[in-house]
Amino acid sequence: MMTDAGGAIDRIDRRITRAMADHGLTALRVALGIVFLWFGALKLVPGLSPAEDLAGRTIEALTAGLVPRAIALPVLALWEVGIGLGLLVGRWMRVTLLLLFVQMLGTVTPLVLFPGETWIRFPIAPTLEGQYIIKNIVLVTAAIVLGATVRGGELSPEPVVATQPTTFRGTAAGVETGRPVQDHTMHGG
Repeated sequence: MMTDAGGAIDRIDRRITRAMADHGLTALRVALGIVFLWFGALKLVPGLSPAEDLAGRTIEALTAGLVPRAIALPVLALWEVGIGLGLLVGRWMRVTLLLLFVQMLGTVTPLVLFPGETWIRFPIAPTLEGQYIIKNIVLVTAAIVLGATVRGGELSPEPVVATQPTTFRGTAAGVETGRPVQDHTMHGG
């Protein structure tokens, strides 16, 4: 009786894990795309984004005043909307992720440029603005996971068992997974 219950739980667990592996990357990409599209669109309408003032001042400071806030904010907004659309569509992922990583570099700079606004007590107690910036670690990590799949990689719900080394285009491709090796280098990226 105990074995039957354990077997049923294992089958359910395997189905759930398979569903997460099958749909997790798409869900992650779409969720990340929504965040970038939404927050970028907010910056297009003056007064809607709580981050617009800090973002504008940051770009102004990073460019030594060459790019004024009035130009910086719409450019940043369109940049973020572009990242969001790229993620939602799921094409040109290398370019989309490059834009995301560059944007994120700029996003963290207020922690250094404006410590009085981003820290209550450095480095342990960020202000609300500082927390808003620091949570971007999650966005960057999500982008890293997506980036790891631009060459056709995928999530596996089960451990991959190595059998023998294989070659692909004359270079080591890793281990044989029991699945056919496919060339995804030009697809989606």
